[in-house]
Amino acid sequence: MNQSQPSTQAGGKPSPEADPAAKGTDMDGPASRRARSSAARTRKAAKERKPSKAGRNLPAAIAVGVVLLGALLVGLLFSPVAIAVIAAAFSAVGVWEVSRALEVRGIRVPHVPVLVGAVAIPLAAYFGGTEALAFALAGTGIAVLLWRSIDTAQDALRSILAGVFVLLWIPFLLSFALLLLREPEGQIRVAVLLLLVVANDTFGYLVGAFLGKHPMAPKISPKKSWEGFGGSAAGATVVGILASVLFLDQPWWFGLVLAVATVAAATAGDFSESMIKRELGVKDMSNLLPGHGGAMDRLDSVVFASPVVFLLSVLLVPGSM
Repeated sequence: MNQSQPSTQAGGKPSPEADPAAKGTDMDGPASRRARSSAARTRKAAKERKPSKAGRNLPAAIAVGVVLLGALLVGLLFSPVAIAVIAAAFSAVGVWEVSRALEVRGIRVPHVPVLVGAVAIPLAAYFGGTEALAFALAGTGIAVLLWRSIDTAQDALRSILAGVFVLLWIPFLLSFALLLLREPEGQIRVAVLLLLVVANDTFGYLVGAFLGKHPMAPKISPKKSWEGFGGSAAGATVVGILASVLFLDQPWWFGLVLAVATVAAATAGDFSESMIKRELGVKDMSNLLPGHGGAMDRLDSVVFASPVVFLLSVLLVPGSM
């Protein structure tokens, strides 16, 4: 046998010591298995972290939603003043979130007068009615103008317009829920408003998550589907009719009108906020509420639905105003 030929073990195979290729394969085996195991664990962890089809952490969203709705309903039953305070607090948080998001595009909102107005406008509506609401809105607008006038910052006009826009969008529209609270049986009416908004969001989310295939406005809100909109309308209609007959002592058709108008307004509010977020390049206004995003991600439907429900209640319910 040639001395240069590598020695073999039984069966004619070269030993690992003699065959470098065989030696490398034997040494790489455990490392390869560890790598495959690590990759498998990574894929499993990613799968566990994968969000629901509608893009939310569903358990967290349900838990936070139940807590918020429960707190509001308890406040309506036992302390309407607490509802006014909660509304003012949410208004301030929403204004802060939007102001911070606008700064992404270099738009500086006058924080001090806008935040003061975010609290003062809803409280004025609750304690003083429509006249006080108008006065607080006008006074805050003037304060924004004066505040920016004495400031040397650039783009003062854009800053003033942004401040007025934020005030009109959040505290002003939200104040109609507090005007509704001042009406006869106002606590029940606001509770119905909240139930309709919750029904709109909940049924729209569930139907859209499992059956949604046709986006309503893919460039604005890709996850909002026509199927989800139909679920919102159906769920809110059932809630509206039952609430109208059982709680408001009104005919069934009033609940139907209320539900359809609320779903339309809430959808418009959702699209409006989605369009603004898309323009600003942000996913959520903040991450204060687990599973929901920020306060504005929950207020977007309420602020548009509040004036609609208030006006319909005033116009269609005898004895209002």
